[in-house]
Amino acid sequence: MPSVTLRVGAGDVEVSALLLGADGRVRGDADMVFEGQPVHPSGAVRHEEASLVVELGAVEAAVERIVVAGSAGGGALSAVAPDGEAVVACTVTGGPDALAVVLAEFFRESGGWKVAEGGRGYASGLAGLVTAYGVDVAEEEPAAVAGPVPLTGVAKVPVQAPPVAGAPAARGPVGAQPGATAGEPVGALFAPPAVGGPLPVAAAAGQVAAPAPPGPFPPADRPYELVEGWEFGPVFEPFVVEGRGNDVIQLDDRVGDGPVLVEVAQEGRGYLGLFTLDRRNRDETDFLLNDLLPEFRGSTFAQVPKGRPLRMRLAADHRWILRVKPLAAARRLEGTLHGYGPELLVYRGGGADLRVDFQGSPEDGRGYAGIQSYGVEGRTGGRLPAMDLLLNEIGPLRQTVPVPRGPQLLHLRAEGAWTFTVQELD
Repeated sequence: MPSVTLRVGAGDVEVSALLLGADGRVRGDADMVFEGQPVHPSGAVRHEEASLVVELGAVEAAVERIVVAGSAGGGALSAVAPDGEAVVACTVTGGPDALAVVLAEFFRESGGWKVAEGGRGYASGLAGLVTAYGVDVAEEEPAAVAGPVPLTGVAKVPVQAPPVAGAPAARGPVGAQPGATAGEPVGALFAPPAVGGPLPVAAAAGQVAAPAPPGPFPPADRPYELVEGWEFGPVFEPFVVEGRGNDVIQLDDRVGDGPVLVEVAQEGRGYLGLFTLDRRNRDETDFLLNDLLPEFRGSTFAQVPKGRPLRMRLAADHRWILRVKPLAAARRLEGTLHGYGPELLVYRGGGADLRVDFQGSPEDGRGYAGIQSYGVEGRTGGRLPAMDLLLNEIGPLRQTVPVPRGPQLLHLRAEGAWTFTVQELD
């Protein structure tokens, strides 16, 4: 197989992908990609409009096989390259009693990828198929219960979720200057949702309330201030680019070595992914952002490499703005804070209990929420220290987690709206 981006589908058959390790099993929740969980954390496999987009060259080294499954007894499988050529085309059947079938398997061999036609059918449907690859699927709730069907185990397969659509285009750069605007939150990428208290989570019957919308699409000259007393990371004038569609972004020489804050906003509904590029101009292993949130607003951190500029690949479907700022320009976590999507926060208080209210994904009411903590006391530069995982959950939640005393960087990955409330310990 050519190591290019392939669009894999089977006509009207709903397809999904399972990314498998050397033991032939999924490693965790994110290794199953389907309509209700449409993006793998690596960004290498995505579900779009009843088909899969598979970037073979970007698949993590730990993934040995990619199984393409269909929720039907068979289908006409095709894998189309960017130039429109069908590099795979075959008809697959799983037998007369099959309700789900393995359509194909991509597998590594001799430093590249090959593909094998499928054909294993499962009379027990998709639940039986995914179970064979290490997925534990819970029994459905009684029909009278409203909301998504809860599933437990390694990966979750909701019954139904709305598709996501979008279309790409092209861009141009702009500059920006710091300033001050009354009524806007200092250091925030966007105006927070108009929520007067903790976000509502799922009701007893499983119904998830609609998330509060984010603020307006932010202007290029968004004002900011540095958190007083924050010393970690380089200080520089902000770098701002705006555009539309996919692009490659290279920082100029105003940014010094070390970790920096990266803010991105995209209008509309569609995919947004951000990846750092290595010396060979290829995606590095970890992604910076990887989301399908409508009206995306988010921030994260990136490490500026020593001796060369930071280069990033942005995959986007619509108009976007990207800003690179000092870490000290991130929002400060104190009191009660509302947000929408992933965000990098700075914390300078003592040891505290952090109340987390996560509303879930606006697409299916589930969504991922995770918090990574980096203690930077006594540090002024270099790389970030080892990470502590404070939260790692799927679906709406209301939990309290302990936060070590600052200075701390808290890296939140959230596929929806959230509220944080800090209660410092005596």
